[in-house]
Amino acid sequence: MPETIVVKIGSNILASAKGLNEKTIGQLAWDISAAHDEGYDLVVVSSGAVAAGRYKLSIAGHIHDINLKQAVAAVGQSSLVWAYEKAFGVFDKKVAQVLLTRDVFSDRKRFINAGNTLNTLLSLKVIPIINENDTVSVEELKFGDNDMLAALVASLLNASKLIILSDVDGLYTADPRKTSKARLISNVAEITDEIEALAGGAGTISGTGGMYSKIKAAKIATAHGIPVTIINGKKSGQLTNVLRGSTAFGTTFAAKQRKHGARKSWIASYLHTRGSVCLDDGATDAVVSNGKSLLPSGVRSIEGNFERGDAIFCITLDGKKIAKGIVNYGSSELVRIAGHKTSEIESILGYKYSDEIIHRNNLTLL
Repeated sequence: MPETIVVKIGSNILASAKGLNEKTIGQLAWDISAAHDEGYDLVVVSSGAVAAGRYKLSIAGHIHDINLKQAVAAVGQSSLVWAYEKAFGVFDKKVAQVLLTRDVFSDRKRFINAGNTLNTLLSLKVIPIINENDTVSVEELKFGDNDMLAALVASLLNASKLIILSDVDGLYTADPRKTSKARLISNVAEITDEIEALAGGAGTISGTGGMYSKIKAAKIATAHGIPVTIINGKKSGQLTNVLRGSTAFGTTFAAKQRKHGARKSWIASYLHTRGSVCLDDGATDAVVSNGKSLLPSGVRSIEGNFERGDAIFCITLDGKKIAKGIVNYGSSELVRIAGHKTSEIESILGYKYSDEIIHRNNLTLL
């Protein structure tokens, strides 16, 4: 099967004083089409709908109102896809618009179906143009960004590479816009706390993603065995060379050996957590060292409001997140049975769904 490469293009690359920079889009289409001609499957995750819509509606500056931002995104999305269709059409390439929201990744059936649809498009030699469905996705507009979406899509498709286009050359030892002493970091073997601390969080007026969001995305993708390269999308030739395997540009984050199967990878990366439980030392050892299920007797305390079937974190007494899983009881039920034996669940609640708070098949270590 052909290798799949995911390319994330931010609004800071595409935006111009007149909405979308069609010259830039044309150059990117040339780069991506050339790799497509060489036999690679290409997927584009693109921002830019809000920037395009803002220009069409003559709205200046950053938009803070969520409803207005959704409306502007709806207006701009058609312009964004049309710009890509024209640009790729020059090279006789077909594109498809795919709009996704977080709940697609949280629901196992929809997750699998999304993967099937994207793989079918790739088999037809179509280049998917993916964006968040900003018109309906309030939470994503407020807190999310397309860096994370690109990482999730790359993981969904088992991509061989994720390339993130930025307006800087990669990850630096300091902010290059503030100090001349900043040095580019070419290779990152592991994303440590120190690496995360180097990343800033502020994006441009057009986008919501800063370097920190790109590091978070790289952490997700590399955990799935996918190397990630951040390059300067405004510098001609960088994307072409990286698509062809060059490591001479940007910052490359090395892939880690994938440690989870398909279901546990889905739990670890895609499910949105609704709360957490604090484990005593015995339960921590049972879960981490012995691969056991989490029982109510090992639960010390509960945080958050969640229902049966939600994903929650398991946390040690000193506050470290050690696992994530799908819970068999809601928070109101857990408050009552925490610290008790499994044999006492039914007498306390009047019913029993399961002996386990989280079954080991639904529990993945972090």
